[in-house]
Amino acid sequence: MTTLTRRMRAHSSLTALAGFAVAAVLLFAVAPAVLSDFRLNLLAKFLCFAIVAAGIGLAWGRGGMLTLGQGVFFGVGAYIMAMHMQMADATRLGNDVPEFMEIAGIRELPSFWQPFASAPVAIIGILVLPGLVAAVLGYGVFKRRVKGAYFAILSQALAAALAILLTGQQAIGGFTGLSDFRAFFGFKLSDPANRQMLFFIAAGTLLVVVALVRQLMHSRYGELLVAVRDQEERVRFLGYDPANVKIVAYVVAAFFAGIAGALFTPIVGIISPADIGVVPSIAFLIGVAIGGRTTLLGPVLGAIGVAWAQTALSEEFPSEWTYLQGVLFIVVVGFIPAGLAGVWPLLKGFYDSRFGRSAAPEPVAEPTPAQAVEQTPVAEEKVHTR
Repeated sequence: MTTLTRRMRAHSSLTALAGFAVAAVLLFAVAPAVLSDFRLNLLAKFLCFAIVAAGIGLAWGRGGMLTLGQGVFFGVGAYIMAMHMQMADATRLGNDVPEFMEIAGIRELPSFWQPFASAPVAIIGILVLPGLVAAVLGYGVFKRRVKGAYFAILSQALAAALAILLTGQQAIGGFTGLSDFRAFFGFKLSDPANRQMLFFIAAGTLLVVVALVRQLMHSRYGELLVAVRDQEERVRFLGYDPANVKIVAYVVAAFFAGIAGALFTPIVGIISPADIGVVPSIAFLIGVAIGGRTTLLGPVLGAIGVAWAQTALSEEFPSEWTYLQGVLFIVVVGFIPAGLAGVWPLLKGFYDSRFGRSAAPEPVAEPTPAQAVEQTPVAEEKVHTR
C-alpha cells in the first residue's frame, strides 16, 4: 500500500469521526433540548426506520439485492419484543395470560409464547431469529442463483405471506396486533424520562449501525460485494462464491431490521400486521432510493426525511401522499438513480463541462478487489467457460 493511499484513508477516517461526533451532538444534546416529548418520540420512531434503511443500503446499494421484504425481519424483532412486554405486564398484574387473550377468551398461554417470558431469551431471539430466517432464505435463493426481479418478487411475497398469517392468529393479536404496553424491561413507559431513554437507545443504536455499515463498506468484503453486484460471473471465475457474499449482506440487513423492530415496539406502543407487510417494506425501500442507496448516509437521511414527510403531509393531504410518494420514487429511479446524494455530483459535472474546467488527475492507488475484477481479461473468462 502506497503512502498516498494511507494518507487518503486516514483523512477519510478523520472525516468520518468528525461526522459521528456532529451526529452525536445533534442527537444527544440538541434534539432533546429543542423538541417536545411528542416530537422526540416521533424522531425516535424515524430513527428505527433509519436503522432498517442502513441495512438495505448495504444489501441493495452495495450488493444489488432489491430487498422488498425487510418488513419480515422487522416484524420478527417487533413481535418478539411485544410478546415479552405483554408477558411482563401480565406477570406484574398477577395474570396467567395477557389481557388481550382474556378478552379473546384464551385462558391458557400458547406454548410459543412461554420462552419469551424470559428477558434474556427474548433478547437472544431478537438478535438471532431475523438473521437465521434470512440465512435460511438466502441460502435457498442465492445458491440457486436467483437474483434480480425474481428475488425481489420472492422477498415481497414472503412479507405478504407473513402479514396474512399474523392477521389470522388471534393468539398474537390478529389484525389489531399487540399494544397497551406498560413497561420496558421494568421501566414504566408512562414516565417521560423513560421515553427519552428509549430515544437515546435508538439514537445510539443508529450510530453503531452506521459505523458497522461503514466498516463493512470500506473493508475488502465491501469491495468484493460491489464486485459481485457488477460482475458476478467474473467473481466466480476468480474463485469466490457470490452466493456466500450475498448471504452475509442479506443476514446483516435482516439483523439490523430485527433490532429496529424491537425498538419500534416500545417507542410507538403498538405492532400489527399493517406495520410489517408489503407497504411498509416498500416504504423502507423508497426512503433508501430517495436518499441515495449507494452512499453511507443517503439511506439513513432518506428514510428519516420520507418518514417525516409522510407524517407532516399525510395529515394535510391523506389521500394524495401515497401518489406523491410513488411519483418521488419514479423520478428518483428514472432520472436520479444515485438519489439526492447524487444531485451534487451531477450539478458539479454539469458546471465543469459547461465552463470547461478540466478535472485534476487522480492519484494512482492499488486496485481494490472490485477493480481487480474489472481488469480480469475477458478472454480468460471465455477459456474458463469452455
